Amino acid sequence: MRRKKDKTIIRDPAGALRAREQLRAWYASPLGQALLEFERSELDKVLPSLFGFYLVQVGAVMDEYLLGSSRVRLHIVVDDKRRITEAPDAPGHVLGVLAHSPVLPVQSDSVDVVVLPHTLEFETAPHDTLREVERILVAEGHAVILGFNPFSLWGLWRLFRWNRRAHPPWHGAFRSMLRIKDWLALLGFDIVLIRTFFFRPPLRHVGMMRRLAWLERLGGRLWPYLGGAYIIVARKRVVTLTPIKPRWRPRRSLLPDVAKPTT
Repeated sequence: MRRKKDKTIIRDPAGALRAREQLRAWYASPLGQALLEFERSELDKVLPSLFGFYLVQVGAVMDEYLLGSSRVRLHIVVDDKRRITEAPDAPGHVLGVLAHSPVLPVQSDSVDVVVLPHTLEFETAPHDTLREVERILVAEGHAVILGFNPFSLWGLWRLFRWNRRAHPPWHGAFRSMLRIKDWLALLGFDIVLIRTFFFRPPLRHVGMMRRLAWLERLGGRLWPYLGGAYIIVARKRVVTLTPIKPRWRPRRSLLPDVAKPTT
C-alpha cells in the first residue's frame, strides 16, 4: 500500500522562500500578533539563562526582533531575505547575513546559542538544518526551537481547512514535539525544556479571542501538551572518554574457600 504524500510539505527552495514570505505577512494579522506576543514571552523566559559570545537566529519569519532578552554579546540573523526592522533592546551588536539555512556560513564549534523560530516547518531539508545547528554549536551549546503543534486545536484547524496550501501558517509542515526530540537525540542533544502555549483556537475575531482568554489558564493546567505552539530547548551533549586505570593488584580469587599458599 503506497503512502499518501503530504502536499503541504514544501519540496523546492523557491516554494520554501514563498511560504516564508507569506508567513511574515500572516504575522502582521491580529492572530499572528497574538501568537507573536506569546512567543516573545516564552523566549524572554529562556534566553536570559543562556550565556556566551555568539547567538545565531536561523530564519526570520517575522519582522519583529525576538532576541532582546538575550545576554549574549553578538546576535547574527541568517535568512534568505533578512527583514528584521527593529532591535532597540539588543544588548550588543546585531548582524544580518543572507544565506540559505541548510548551509550556514558559520565556523564549526563557534556558536553558543541557536534560535530556530518556525524554521523547520518551512525547510525542504529540516534534518540538514539541524545537522548544521549541531555543527556550529560549541560543546554544551543550546538550540531553541519554536514550532506549531499538530496535536492541538491549531492542528485540527489545519486538517479541516480547505485549500490549506495557499494560506499561512497552515501551508507549513507541522512537526510534532516527539519527532523533533527524536531528531535531536540522533544528533546528540539532551532535552532541557519542552513547553506548549496558546491554547485558544486560531480564530480571526479579536473579540472572541479575548473572551476565550480563560483557556490559557485552564489549558496550562489540564492539557499542558496541547497548546497551539511549542518551545524546545536542547543542549549539545559532550561525549567524554573516561580513561581506564591499569589494575596493579591481582583480582581476588573467585573461589573464596581456596587456601592461600604458605611459605
